[in-house]
Amino acid sequence: MENEQILDHIGALVREERALRDRTGGLTGDERVRLQALEVQLDQCWDLLRQRRAKSEFGEDPGSAAVRPPGEVEGYRG
Repeated sequence: MENEQILDHIGALVREERALRDRTGGLTGDERVRLQALEVQLDQCWDLLRQRRAKSEFGEDPGSAAVRPPGEVEGYRG
């Protein structure tokens, strides 16, 4: 996946996340689960993009970057 594709995917995930967060009247159980899944996917996508950019910057193959497991990216502190 190329950087531009990752950014497009991030944009789609953000739009869906905002639509859920903007709902009035609260979320159903399934919607809350989906929102949590979106948050994890967003963290994974941003992490992948950072990995690819770092590899490019240091002359490595950005294609060797891989999506990390949720437990790993969810443990980050910004």
